[in-house]
Amino acid sequence: MKHRTRINFSAVQRTDIWDRWQRGESMRSIGRLFERESSSIYALLQPSGGIRPPTRTRSRFALSLAEREEISRGVARQQSMRCIARRLKRSPSTISRELHRNGGYNGYRAAAADQATWDRAHRPKQCKLAQHRA
Repeated sequence: MKHRTRINFSAVQRTDIWDRWQRGESMRSIGRLFERESSSIYALLQPSGGIRPPTRTRSRFALSLAEREEISRGVARQQSMRCIARRLKRSPSTISRELHRNGGYNGYRAAAADQATWDRAHRPKQCKLAQHRA
């Protein structure tokens, strides 16, 4: 049996595939354009039921990178969580949870915490049409 390598499309290629699919092009013609089989195009479109998934955005209530950097500065100055929370106009429990999730008081880094939060928030979820065919 021949071993098949995993096909990874770049973000630009995925956008182009979705644009072509929405214009009504077939999977075979899209596959020919990228020198791939139509099954590799199908594997990209199938998890969301052929409907383009929305772009990921953060909630307006989530901590921003600037707020995380401010937390990091407060930790470096050895300020209390309540003092940092007061400066950010956030609840002290928010600051406490942020620190405990991302390395603790001594190991907190803003950029790493921001990336880890973005990664944890990703839920590979199928769309409703793909889940409930009827």
